[in-house]
Amino acid sequence: MSDNYINSLKEYKVLERFLRYVKIDTESDPYSASFPSTQKQKDLSRILVQELLEMGIEDAHLDEFGYVYATIPSNTEKKNVPVICFCSHVDTSPDCSGRNVKPIVHHNYQGDDIILPEDTSVVIRMSEHLDLRDQIGADLVTASGTTLLGADDKAGVSEIMEATRILLSNPQIKHGETKILFTPDEEIGQGVKHVDIKKLGAQFAYTMDGEKAGTIEDETFSADGVQVIIKGVSVHPGFAHGKMVSAIKAASAIINNLPKGRLSPETTRAKEGFVHPTQLSGGVDRAVIEFIVRDHQTEKLNQHEKELRSIIEQALEDFPGTSYEFKVTEQYRNMKEILDLHPQIMDIGLEAISRVGLSAERRSIRGGTDGSRLSFMGLPCPNVFTGGHAFHGKMEWISKQDMEKAVMTILHIVNIWEERA
Repeated sequence: MSDNYINSLKEYKVLERFLRYVKIDTESDPYSASFPSTQKQKDLSRILVQELLEMGIEDAHLDEFGYVYATIPSNTEKKNVPVICFCSHVDTSPDCSGRNVKPIVHHNYQGDDIILPEDTSVVIRMSEHLDLRDQIGADLVTASGTTLLGADDKAGVSEIMEATRILLSNPQIKHGETKILFTPDEEIGQGVKHVDIKKLGAQFAYTMDGEKAGTIEDETFSADGVQVIIKGVSVHPGFAHGKMVSAIKAASAIINNLPKGRLSPETTRAKEGFVHPTQLSGGVDRAVIEFIVRDHQTEKLNQHEKELRSIIEQALEDFPGTSYEFKVTEQYRNMKEILDLHPQIMDIGLEAISRVGLSAERRSIRGGTDGSRLSFMGLPCPNVFTGGHAFHGKMEWISKQDMEKAVMTILHIVNIWEERA
């Protein structure tokens, strides 16, 4: 009965929520020493708490670290329904400005090029965004051409909020106790750093932070960060002959010696890993290169790091007098290692997507999510689609219809967990 009832729901307010939320600047800052990295992220979080309280969620609150916690009470007589959590992040990527976002709704899309009005050089073309082929007749949302849109992950936030409203106002949809978690700083890899798992009180979770409608992801990269510090010899340039050894030139040589046709983001795909320099800073005396190292097989990280060391040492042979430090920091690990121990989580996710009427597709991510770290913190957590595309840039887009399908997927997930209890 619940299946047909959920699919018959018509009055969705998810687009209305999304259009409001994306206008709030929540860009995170990778160079900040505070947590959250920007206080403006809390501007949205405070609104979410207030809206949850107005819906009747009594325990909704914002903690000192910028996390929103809330509980949707169970409405079933069944016992031992596992407590499920839905999680999304409020911050947007610092890769592209999130300030003064002006969302535009393009009703009844017919496949034409979408020229964004505030920068007409930004054109969203079906020939370059192939998933637009599935959007004929849909209502697309884009930014105006000077900012990102913020579908990553305000789409997920909007979908969880709308699913909450529907569950509270439609007792026909049976479900167990359901937790809500909104996090800051996911885009800079710190999203669940201070999450209180015991306080959250969930057994399993789903991040709403994926892409194409119908997809659910149970595999991420495993990730390390590597900092390479090059120490040179600084001498006044007027008296440098035979004495100066430039750390920044040595660092440049290291970067130049990285593989050209493999082991880089621009030359790899699917489950191939890479070593990627993300920042170079310094001068003659000292230079620092920041790398990210990624692979779906955790054991291959050591291989990639060993190769990087070899490249560094070979490059520095041309700079006698230099030395280097090599610092490895674990960032996150492939959540599949945990999720494979709990197959029912993915089974229910795939079943829920199928009940929406979509072709369910299991995918791996060339990246990570809050779910990666949550899984290793004791909360197994795959990643469900939101409908967003072209994240982190001015061409980001999403459709109203796919956001509604994501809301329906949440409703089916909680209902199936209750059915199977």
